[in-house]
Amino acid sequence: MTTVDTLALRSPVRWNRALLALTVASVVLAIVAGIGIFTDPRILTGVPIWLKPFKFAVSFVVYSWTLAWMLAILPKRSRAGEWAGIVILGVAVLELTIIVFQVIRGRTSHYNVATPLDEMLWSAMGTSIMVLFFAHVVIAVAALRQRIADRPAAFAIRLGLLISLLGMALGFLMTSQTGVGGTLGAHSVGVADGGPGMPLTGWSTTGGDLRIGHFIGMHALQALPIVAYLLSRTRIVAVVRARLVLIAGGAYTVLVLLLTWQALRAQPLLEPDGTTMIAFAALAAVTAGATYAVTRRA
Repeated sequence: MTTVDTLALRSPVRWNRALLALTVASVVLAIVAGIGIFTDPRILTGVPIWLKPFKFAVSFVVYSWTLAWMLAILPKRSRAGEWAGIVILGVAVLELTIIVFQVIRGRTSHYNVATPLDEMLWSAMGTSIMVLFFAHVVIAVAALRQRIADRPAAFAIRLGLLISLLGMALGFLMTSQTGVGGTLGAHSVGVADGGPGMPLTGWSTTGGDLRIGHFIGMHALQALPIVAYLLSRTRIVAVVRARLVLIAGGAYTVLVLLLTWQALRAQPLLEPDGTTMIAFAALAAVTAGATYAVTRRA
C-alpha cells in the first residue's frame, strides 16, 4: 500500500502556485510582525499590538501549505480545487491587509464597528471569511470525490478537511457574543476580551474562550495526516491503520465540540468543572477502548 510518505514525496506533484505564494507571503508577514512585537511598544486588548498579525500569518503559513500539499498528492488534478486555491489567496491577502492596516492605525480589526471605517473593514473581513469557507468546501469535495489508493491516508485527508470545516464554522459563534466598547462579537465568554490570557495564544484564563475549539478544529488538517503518517511507519496492516485513523478522527471531532462546549459555559481551558472533567474522561476512555479493541483483533 502507498503511504502518506510515498504520496507526499514520490508521486508527481502539481503544486498550487497561488497557495505556495500565500505561504511565502505569510512567512514574510510573520517575520515582520514578529519584529513588531519586540520593537513596537503599543498594547492592544492586553497584548502587543503586532501579536494578532503574527498569529494570523503563522496560521496562514500552515493552512496554505497543507492545502497545497493535499491538492498536490491527489491522484488527479482538480481544476475546481486549483481555482479554490486562487480564491483563498485573494481572501487571505484581503484579510491580512486589513489586520495590518488596523494595527498601523492602532485599532482592533475583528468585531470593531466603532466608526464607519472600522465597520466597513470588519464587514469586508466577515464576507471574506465566508468566501474562504466555501473555497475550503470545494477542496474538501474534490478530495472526497477522488479515489486515493492508501485508505489510511484517504481517511486522514478527508476527515482533516471536514473537521477543519467544523472548526472554521465554530468561529462564527464569536460573532454572536456580546461585545463591549464598539465591538460586535467577542472571543471570550463570561469576561471581556483583553483580560488575563495564556502565553502566546492569549486564550482567556478567567473565562471561556471560543478560539480554542476553533484553533483545534482547524488544525485537524495537520493532525490527522500526521497520525496516518506515524501509523504508516509501523508494521500494522493497512486495514487496521485505516480503522485507527477513523477512531482518531471521531475522537478529534468530539474533542473540538467538548472544548467549544466548555468555552460556552464560561470555563477557562485549564479550570474545567467536574462535569467537563467527566466528559473528557469519557472521551479518553472510549477512544482508548476502541483503539485496544481494533489493535487486539488485528
